[in-house]
Amino acid sequence: MEVKNNVRETPVINKWRQSGERILPENIKHFNQPAEGYNLYPVHPLGNNKIVNGYPSLASWIIEKKTVIIDGYIGVFWEEIEFLLQQEFTKKNVKVNWIRSSDNLKSTPEISQLVNPFLGEAKSVWGKKTTLKLEDFFSSGYRSMQPDVQSEVNIIIGMGAALMNWNAPVIYLEIPKNEIQYRMRAHSVTNLGADGVTSASDMYKRFYFVDWVVLNAHKAQILNRISIVADVQHQQALNWIAANDLKNGLKHISQSLFRVRPWFEAGAWGGHWLQENIEGLNQNEINYAWSFELIVPENGIVFESDGNLLEVAFDFLMFSEAKSVLGKHEPVFGTEFPIRFDFLDTMDGGNLSVQCHPSLNYIREEFGENITQDETYYILTCKDEAKVYLGFQEDINPVEFNKALITSQHFNQEIDIEKYVQAHEAKKHDLFLIPNSTVHSAGANNLVLEISATPYIFTFKMYDWLRLGLDGQPRPINIEHAFKNLNFDRKGNAVTQELISKPKVIEKGEDWELIHLPTHVEHFYDVHRLEFDTEITVKTNNVCHILMLVEGTAIKVKGTNGQETDFHYAETFVIPAAAESYTLINTGKTRAKVIKAFVKDEVIFGV
Repeated sequence: MEVKNNVRETPVINKWRQSGERILPENIKHFNQPAEGYNLYPVHPLGNNKIVNGYPSLASWIIEKKTVIIDGYIGVFWEEIEFLLQQEFTKKNVKVNWIRSSDNLKSTPEISQLVNPFLGEAKSVWGKKTTLKLEDFFSSGYRSMQPDVQSEVNIIIGMGAALMNWNAPVIYLEIPKNEIQYRMRAHSVTNLGADGVTSASDMYKRFYFVDWVVLNAHKAQILNRISIVADVQHQQALNWIAANDLKNGLKHISQSLFRVRPWFEAGAWGGHWLQENIEGLNQNEINYAWSFELIVPENGIVFESDGNLLEVAFDFLMFSEAKSVLGKHEPVFGTEFPIRFDFLDTMDGGNLSVQCHPSLNYIREEFGENITQDETYYILTCKDEAKVYLGFQEDINPVEFNKALITSQHFNQEIDIEKYVQAHEAKKHDLFLIPNSTVHSAGANNLVLEISATPYIFTFKMYDWLRLGLDGQPRPINIEHAFKNLNFDRKGNAVTQELISKPKVIEKGEDWELIHLPTHVEHFYDVHRLEFDTEITVKTNNVCHILMLVEGTAIKVKGTNGQETDFHYAETFVIPAAAESYTLINTGKTRAKVIKAFVKDEVIFGV
């Protein structure tokens, strides 16, 4: 990158994001929100004059402050943002002294030596969450640099800029995790301190186990110093907000309700229900395997003011309002949101891999996570003869099963998987229980609502039906990891008794029922289904509730403050513990059924 007079020339980024998905519009007027049905862009209004559009207004704010720090997240186009701001300063004949935090990073070999212990084996999907801090990536003496008193404006810009010991306001540049990955796939961004791009899988592993960890910790550390938050997911535009206005918005939703912005991904086994039933999805995409309904390490929350939209990572909410969101369970989970909702779409698609997830001790020791990937499969809808694979056959022989898997992997041979693993008929509203270490798979022609603990990448695949990934390459098989975790006692009749939930009505009124769908003893969360014709009022009892309308067309949610919000079929929303109570009002023509997931009162493991 050529530098002239301490000002960078604009970088050329020809293909800056690789995705068929639409980017979040800058303004609510730029998309047609459906009057009915699933909304791709849920927004939280802030009132007037809160979100400001454009580089000119931000440049004017900076000029007024004279000395500022511009910090932010991985994936930001730092050089381009500097150029666009400098254009505005040039128009105003303002002399600016730019200092770039990237100039003070340790060398790439030094950083590689730092991070390599946390990246696992070269071909592994997983590493271990780092214990490094952001300051470890910078050379000594970085914090001692001072502003140039001869310049009208001094700016330090880049990741870690707020490590600088300046008494100056901080502007924080935010970008959603899905857009980071789209830029990663387009090779338009690198990892923290890297001098080039690698494969998408290697970059993602580095993001997950190193970059996101240190940058999230840094964000939490500087949270109270931030004066401005700017959403820079667009290449040459931004929207920004005063931090106090953002904090007020976060406080409001932490005491009422919220819905994160979902995003969608294709996969080797993906189906077409989401594509055919959600208006606005890319009809040219090969399929959709996943919908990230509430996988909060990768979801954002969208705010609106004067039509302008601004998205921030879910971290901002938890770093600011964890107690209001989680209530009595905040001492257990801290700023980690414990439950996720996502869709697995195999309608007219294929079977998921035969797989299992790590035990609690294994995920902590091997990967540095706090909680493990305990799951359930709630069948939102399915076709006749759809299956869920769950638990072993009574006569399972672990040695024989291991040999069959290895032979299949080495010689590309099919396995009669039902010789080893049970296949269960799937029916609408069934709940299959998948505590860690349990063999399982969702079969074709299901739309599965996966209600799970938050971790989401720790899947040990044992058999993948001999298919290739969307990149034309075999997907990783993890037989060794799996066999260090598989529970072979989950077999035979015990599977149907212990791993398929038995619904029971626990309360009822004139036109409503509260149904308990018990989870496994190892699950730290539980599931209810609220069924009602007109309305039902629910108390949070200082516990966070995650909900979805799973039958019916629409409901209205009314809070204690009188706020009313509409939700449609298959939309996930959250009622924080601090909301105290809420009323679900059926606005459709048939009985409404709403799933509610929540942390059990007796959860005791430490996080």
